[in-house]
Amino acid sequence: MIDLHTHVLPGVDDGARTLGEARALALELASQGVTVIAATPHVRDDFPTTPEVMEEAVAEVRADFEAHRVPVEVVHGAEVDLGLLWAIPREELRRMTIAQTGRYLLLEFPYRGWPFALDSAVKQLVELGVTPLLAHPERNPEVQDRPDRVRSIVDAGALVQVTAASLEGSRDRAAQAAALRLLDLGLVHVLASDSHGPHIRREGMAAAAAMLDDPELARYLTVEAPGAIVAGEPVPERPQVGLGA
Repeated sequence: MIDLHTHVLPGVDDGARTLGEARALALELASQGVTVIAATPHVRDDFPTTPEVMEEAVAEVRADFEAHRVPVEVVHGAEVDLGLLWAIPREELRRMTIAQTGRYLLLEFPYRGWPFALDSAVKQLVELGVTPLLAHPERNPEVQDRPDRVRSIVDAGALVQVTAASLEGSRDRAAQAAALRLLDLGLVHVLASDSHGPHIRREGMAAAAAMLDDPELARYLTVEAPGAIVAGEPVPERPQVGLGA
């Protein structure tokens, strides 16, 4: 599996605090079948991560994982706050895209309120050749009330990532119900862990994939679509099976 949302970089945001915690996080994910993770530190007011900080931390983690034979590849990325999106120079934004292909950018969906700037942001990013990947919209009460509201954003060119803990129900029932409904509507493209380290348990990738009870859909959400994103290639069409059938 490929996990496109992790906070594995030590001491950068609210994720892993040390290289040891980063290593433990990666080993936990590896035990579930994850072979590639995107390091996606927060880029927001409380964690104003720069591309330089992210790149240096990725290099440090890669060297540590190689030295300790951690069987997980780490690619670049960031989780960008919508409010800071246009304050970031275009070249820096490209360096924050997943695997630095310039094609896919993880955007943090706010935890409260519908982001009215989202429509224009998606439109402008798509015009720049960048596809937004919306992180965990199922946690937002507005989405929980009306999951179908996400369709217009997907139709405009965005992709959707749901969190494994939401899907398996270890976060809360409202998030789980929203995640399942988004899947049923065919509006989910990626399943990711949003792992922060051993002090915040959010992995559950294997359990979440298994609970789909649909190997083809699980493979699409954890291998095929994420693999295309890491490669900077078009995301394949979602299979018309399982919950979305």
